[in-house]
Amino acid sequence: MPRITVKVDDITYEEDVEPRTLLVHFLRDRLGKTGTPIGCDTSNCGSCTVLMDGRSVKSCSVLAVQADESEIVTIEGLASDGNWHPMQRAFHEEHALQCGYCTPGMILAAIDLLNDDPDPSDEAIRQGLEGNLCRCTGYCNIVRAVRRGAEEMGVTSR
Repeated sequence: MPRITVKVDDITYEEDVEPRTLLVHFLRDRLGKTGTPIGCDTSNCGSCTVLMDGRSVKSCSVLAVQADESEIVTIEGLASDGNWHPMQRAFHEEHALQCGYCTPGMILAAIDLLNDDPDPSDEAIRQGLEGNLCRCTGYCNIVRAVRRGAEEMGVTSR
């Protein structure tokens, strides 16, 4: 079995993995990162989105061996010293969730979106999150949360 070295939420792991193991299963089953939900296993819903080397990826479409020498951030890794990340706080304060299943992926995809476009329009937010599906909301609160998160992160001029 191949041995990989991966930094997840600021902790470095060296693990033997089967070559066919998906990153989402590695994170959940081997590392206990259950905040990364398994949604569709086909990369359609985006609930399993994590940041890999600063970019959002659907962890059900990445093999764990492809993450070798990468840095992964999961929803659990966003909080710092018990304080929520500004985007997590914005999603909470703007009521941008109902069942919450899509929320970890939405938050991480939103952070990646802001890396590319720090001052997105509502339409750009909707387009930037189009690979992440929410089955409960009408997306209005999610868009507001991303805008608020951008403001709180200090990346927007609005």
